[in-house]
Amino acid sequence: MGGKIYFKLLRLHFLSGMEYKGWWLMLLQVLIVVVTDPLATILLFSRFGDIGEWSVERIILIYALAVASFGLAESLCRGFDYFPWQMLRSGEFDRVLLRPCSLFIQVAASRFHLHRLMRPVTGICAVIWTLNRMDVPFSLRNLALLTMALTGGTIVYCGVFVLTSGLAFFTVKGLDWIYILTNASYQITRCPEPYMPRVLKGMFLFLPPVLPVSFYPAAAVCGWGYPAWTGYLPLPAGLAFMAVALVIWQIGVRHYQSTGS
Repeated sequence: MGGKIYFKLLRLHFLSGMEYKGWWLMLLQVLIVVVTDPLATILLFSRFGDIGEWSVERIILIYALAVASFGLAESLCRGFDYFPWQMLRSGEFDRVLLRPCSLFIQVAASRFHLHRLMRPVTGICAVIWTLNRMDVPFSLRNLALLTMALTGGTIVYCGVFVLTSGLAFFTVKGLDWIYILTNASYQITRCPEPYMPRVLKGMFLFLPPVLPVSFYPAAAVCGWGYPAWTGYLPLPAGLAFMAVALVIWQIGVRHYQSTGS
């Protein structure tokens, strides 16, 4: 029942977005941003060549997995990204509490932006392009690993949005630091894991687990010499992180005091 309501709300947002005559311009804008974002990395490698065994295709593969996961999360769970500012501070959450429906479903489906779909579409296309460039076969095993990577990565970034919303119950202001766990986290994947500072490596192994849902699946698919079992980390890592985020969200809901609106 909850899933049916969720997709019905997303469908309504989708249809309302299509009513704007210039909706395709937003798609084009996001496409340009996503395509040009890794341009500096590509130009750097084209000028100075590979870094040891690390080629631009390897970097773009890892980066594309993270970007596609983030794009899917912000498309499917956009409501939690807006929750602290658009729902909690405005008092709209008071009305949500009165409805006989899951709070999670209502908040997650409260926002949907059509143009955000360009990020996962572009990321998946980049994954296919890099694998073709590196002559990696699209076997059932590799497809399963990539599917788990995208699924686990989407859960991780959805967990970041839920975590942000849970913390917002205690501090509505001063949440800009959370972008370290979203935009900055997939940007860090452009640095090869062996050359990554130990502090950053430890952080993005657990908070959030970006490396387990991007670098290690890519290494398992391409055979970069890492243990094979690390390629199966995305789902357990994503579910574990989401579980922690949901606990914080539930604590926040229990401590919520009405705005009085």
